[in-house]
Amino acid sequence: MERFQRSRLGDGDAVKFFQHWRHQVDIQNSKGIFVGGASGMCRATAEQFRAKGGEVAILDLPGSEGAAVAEQLGASFFPCDVTEYANTDQAIADAVASLGALHFVLNTAGGSNRAVGGSPQRTLKKDGTRHPTDVFQRVIELNLIASFNINTAAAQHMAKNEPNAAGERGVMINTSSIAAFEGQIGQVSYTAAKGGISAMTLTMARDLGNLGIRCMTIAPSLFTTGLTKRVTEEAAHNMTKDAAFPHRMGEPHEFATMAIAIFESAMMNGSTLRVDAGQRFGPR
Repeated sequence: MERFQRSRLGDGDAVKFFQHWRHQVDIQNSKGIFVGGASGMCRATAEQFRAKGGEVAILDLPGSEGAAVAEQLGASFFPCDVTEYANTDQAIADAVASLGALHFVLNTAGGSNRAVGGSPQRTLKKDGTRHPTDVFQRVIELNLIASFNINTAAAQHMAKNEPNAAGERGVMINTSSIAAFEGQIGQVSYTAAKGGISAMTLTMARDLGNLGIRCMTIAPSLFTTGLTKRVTEEAAHNMTKDAAFPHRMGEPHEFATMAIAIFESAMMNGSTLRVDAGQRFGPR
């Protein structure tokens, strides 16, 4: 088989092959913004990006570990709350000014009802109590609208880049959840928010295709970040026992591996990729 392949690969074909190989996006000297980069999956991705020679800016809440993480990585930190859209725009602008350009944005900021002061709740309880519309709205704002705002702000900066040999100017990755597709009882607002992120991915990629800007989304299952870090081994097993394999929570570096692969492969565009060990949520 190897000799057959060699016999079919003429000089012209070889040139085309290596020209295509050079179209792989190179992280070395690329500039990346990591929204939610003070911890978890976003921090792990920032670490891998930095290890491959990229320059990093961390965006996270003022009270986060963002400054300490940035110092460890030789990066810069810009505090922001993603639900304060003008503030986020300014933080992104400041980060781009510090980096000198923008080629990559990863956003993992978000959360469910608890993140906005609510609690998991059915659309309608047995006692007739409705799901609070204001909680639903805040979950949408934190996840979907904040992601859209980050994307549009980042795209403005990426559009100013000189394209690489393949015509590419930048890559944006949003974070959805497998709950976007198999939302459990009590997750209606979170499912709507994450479903919206997945739904806008292809349209946004099409909108930005003429500029050479790619848009992708990762939909993770349960990962050892935030609250899930503190669950017992037994509880973690019960939550992941229905996965195909492995039967455990994901680790932040496994999410990061996928995010880096997306950045490096120009054919990854307009899709939501599940990183879930074959997990499918049941209704509870």
